Amino acid sequence: MSADETSTIHFKAVTKKFGSLVALDNISFDVKKGEFVFITGPSGAGKTTILKIILGELIPDMGEVTVDGFNVKTLKSKDIPYFRQKIGTVFQDFKVLPERTVYENVAVALAVIGLPEKDWSERVTHVLKLAGLNRQANHFPSQLSGGELQRVSLARALAVNPRILLADEPTGNLDWETSDNLMQLFEKINKEGKTIIMATHNLDIVKKYNKRTINIVGGKIK
Repeated sequence: MSADETSTIHFKAVTKKFGSLVALDNISFDVKKGEFVFITGPSGAGKTTILKIILGELIPDMGEVTVDGFNVKTLKSKDIPYFRQKIGTVFQDFKVLPERTVYENVAVALAVIGLPEKDWSERVTHVLKLAGLNRQANHFPSQLSGGELQRVSLARALAVNPRILLADEPTGNLDWETSDNLMQLFEKINKEGKTIIMATHNLDIVKKYNKRTINIVGGKIK
């Protein structure tokens, strides 16, 4: 399997160990620009490890990983902030700041990448509208439902205008109706050209949305 100019993410013979535990065992796959891919498998199968390698938080022990033209294994520390601006992340536990409003939670992402404050309002307003949160802009997290909190997490990820969106069990704490509404939002974002990789063990979601699926069991692709 070889990467080409349309491949956003390329894994070739990747192995990652934590002590004696083999988290990923010689796995290879490509994700093309604009694809929406599910990574499925039981807890502990290696799904989150894949996402962390894509983000550059973990380095593989063996194999080759390129993400949007960057070789993850040889990334220089000075290049990591620029590299991570290309990638938005959404987590199961939301990771919102409880003492900040919805607007401020999204604006934090823009502060991190160094966008001038004069440019924040337009960008934040746009992503809040996209996420269906424009009416909740001045609310605090304690005033929001689980689904709304996940939309805040998604809006914050989108604020930096990433090319790639990583979602780690984003529906894990949500009921079916809320999960389904969130998935429709991911679909909309994907149709706008974002590459999405979603780790999930929710087989109902996988079945309904019928995307390409990479199934990981015991660190291997099945």
